[in-house]
Amino acid sequence: MSRRRIGFWYRLAAVIAKPPLLVLIKRDWRGMENIPADGGFITAVNHNSHLDPFAYAHFQYNTGRVPRFLAKHGLFKKGFIGAFMRGTGQIPVYRETTNALSAFRAAIEAVERGECVAFYPEGTLTRDPDLWPMTAKTGVARVALQTKCPVIPVAQWGANEVLPPYAKKPDVLPRKTHHVLAGEPVDLARFYDKEMTPDLLKEATEAIMAAITELLEELRGEKAPQKRYDPREVRLAQRRKAKATGTSGASAEAEGDAPAGGASSRTEQGSSEESK
Repeated sequence: MSRRRIGFWYRLAAVIAKPPLLVLIKRDWRGMENIPADGGFITAVNHNSHLDPFAYAHFQYNTGRVPRFLAKHGLFKKGFIGAFMRGTGQIPVYRETTNALSAFRAAIEAVERGECVAFYPEGTLTRDPDLWPMTAKTGVARVALQTKCPVIPVAQWGANEVLPPYAKKPDVLPRKTHHVLAGEPVDLARFYDKEMTPDLLKEATEAIMAAITELLEELRGEKAPQKRYDPREVRLAQRRKAKATGTSGASAEAEGDAPAGGASSRTEQGSSEESK
């Protein structure tokens, strides 16, 4: 596989991050042959730990095609952090714009000049009680359909065992294994050259998430729930519950934004769905 120019800042990050990752985590990495050797592309990755961006970046760094992650554009203006973000070629997202496609203009430009743009389609750590991929935002589909670039689905598991979602302390012993499985490109051709309506974008996004989930099922050796976890449905159910019991709306919102915790969250989602 050809290796593109990585640059000083990315190599510096690798020098700092790789030694502790090598010590703390064993690796089971598969599917590197599906990472394109040339041209721009997207990787769409599940997110279940604050540690997994570093662990996943290690995987892709070793393919020779370094990932460019999306981040709020304000971070690019802040001293050393800004210099680091710019130097490693990370991608600013302009969330203040009213044009959804313009928010991702830097990502589109990066793909068009031959870079890999890494998306966490969920936009945050999954809130699924069992850490399956939850419903995703449509940004990844917007960029994919605008550029018609390959979209490589990637599932990962294991960083969450070192640092569970929202945990304050890592669990390093016994030594955990970071599993990564990169799949073949998602077939999105049926969505090309059509108006990017909300329904079309949701359908394209779900095709990407289904591919990620299928890979994660292979890694975990078990089936994902038939219905994808939707935090908006859970919050809606909690508001209804709060209204019925007299609990304050702020309390219900706080509960809805808390880490996913067990079957009760799925039950509330199911109740919300049934009440529609």
